[in-house]
Amino acid sequence: MGIESYVRLFGNADRISKSELDSSWRQMAYCAIDLETTGLELKTDEIISIGAVQIRDTRINSAENYYQEVRPEHMPSPSSILIHGIRAVDLESAPPIGQVFPEFAEQLKGRVVIAHAAWVESAFLEHHLEAVNLDITNRLIDTASLARVSGAVEVDLEHEPSLEHLARSLKLPAYSPHHALGDALTTAIVFLALATELERRKLEKRKSLLTLRELLKLSGRSARAQW
Repeated sequence: MGIESYVRLFGNADRISKSELDSSWRQMAYCAIDLETTGLELKTDEIISIGAVQIRDTRINSAENYYQEVRPEHMPSPSSILIHGIRAVDLESAPPIGQVFPEFAEQLKGRVVIAHAAWVESAFLEHHLEAVNLDITNRLIDTASLARVSGAVEVDLEHEPSLEHLARSLKLPAYSPHHALGDALTTAIVFLALATELERRKLEKRKSLLTLRELLKLSGRSARAQW
């Protein structure tokens, strides 16, 4: 699918224009997201918490942080609890995904979405996004991909770089690993660091700002960016 398909996302009333695609990436609004799930099996596992962090003018506004636990149909297994620490008792009074999702979807409207190892978020959100007529597939930036193209991590096509390890390698804090809001916040600061570095390299060679169009393209690459 071509890059111009970005202009038709989130329905007819919510578009990224060609001029926005060709403007500095700094001018766009972003939403960094993270999900905790009962596992990674799409047919049987479920979302149990959602975190979202808004970025405007390359700044994070913590007052807009969003976090919500979600009651699944089947409670998390002991093995998954060891990872995210969310127990069945923690979820008993949480609303189901059908009640949570319309509110969460508002966090995404009009924004470029950022996630780490974004295939997980994309896969688990796809069905729910369709229900509210949203599509993030073509406006989704993967910080794992940006890390690979920037050379911040070694290219390993079989394994995604750990978000916590990536943050540490960039000398950034890792906030509450395996907590949806903590990981969303870490993803946000990692994104800002990587995008800033990629722009610095481009300015050194081409004397022009990094555009949103270029950043979206870089997110889809798997080898080190050549500027």
